[in-house]
Amino acid sequence: MSLPGMDVVALEKFLRDSGVAVRGELRVGLIGGGRSNLTFAVADDESSWVVRRPPVAGLTPSAHDMAREFTVTRALEGSAVPVAKTVAFDAQGTALGAPMTVVEYVDGTVIRDQDDLAALTDAQVAASAAELVRVLARLHEIDPDAVGLGTFGRPTGFVERQVNLWAAQWDRVKTRELADVAALHAALAESAPNASAASIVHGDFRIDNTILDAADPARVRAVVDWEMSTLGDPLTDVALMCVYRSPVFDLVLGSSAAWTSDRMPTADALAQAYATASGRDLGDWGFYLALANFKLGVIGEGITHRALQGSGAGAGAERAAEATPEFMAAGLRAMKGHRK
Repeated sequence: MSLPGMDVVALEKFLRDSGVAVRGELRVGLIGGGRSNLTFAVADDESSWVVRRPPVAGLTPSAHDMAREFTVTRALEGSAVPVAKTVAFDAQGTALGAPMTVVEYVDGTVIRDQDDLAALTDAQVAASAAELVRVLARLHEIDPDAVGLGTFGRPTGFVERQVNLWAAQWDRVKTRELADVAALHAALAESAPNASAASIVHGDFRIDNTILDAADPARVRAVVDWEMSTLGDPLTDVALMCVYRSPVFDLVLGSSAAWTSDRMPTADALAQAYATASGRDLGDWGFYLALANFKLGVIGEGITHRALQGSGAGAGAERAAEATPEFMAAGLRAMKGHRK
């Protein structure tokens, strides 16, 4: 069966040329659940790997940055944040026509939707969520210089650039005009904090971007999907994690997401747990919530934009943009609370 974005013969040649021992015929399958980079499970007779590459259509700047993903994953090997071991990186896209990363396969459980979540008891759900928050706090505690990521991003002015970046992204992917987008952008630009903390940020942190231990779901075996990572304000990570709890996020993922389940802690509980685990003051929290809503609204629009261009964005991608007005309205509400 043909897999869009995959050439098994070219992949095998690339692995061998990279010094990877390939024993037997490669078996390749598309791993479901993603709306952005394509993820493939690859195995020979002895080893298993995961290959990731950008989607085949509708590319937007930085959102599918494979070099970023490979760099941070390699740097965090052996750190307090578990990651998959890196294997190879095709920066020029010689094998598949686009850059790709290859990492070792991590055995475990991925909780993507509410059917997956049903396999966990309430106690396991609570323990998993608590550990996820602690992992995020540990990520933000890592000294970027100590792991070779001192030049991985520009933390100074990060929040202001985020506001402008997602506004520019909207202009690239919008499928219609929405007045709330301009209103929220203006409010965010006016209220961006003058100074903020700096750390490694994941940029897309929630339960389905981790691999949990199959026997003990309170243990995170690997944090994955680092394509949006950089050096920046850690509270942007926390706010995004909390806004992902919105039920309308199901439209963005095209499924009943595990992270939107009412079995998970509330957004307020997650924020408080992070504050406790990290010792950080949440500061201008309304602003960060508004920015997270703005970002997710643009992401939802982008998924539909790519679907209309014919990319393999997954089931229901054409409806993802229906979430955008909801996120923009929620962002404006958060800004209103921020200004009180």
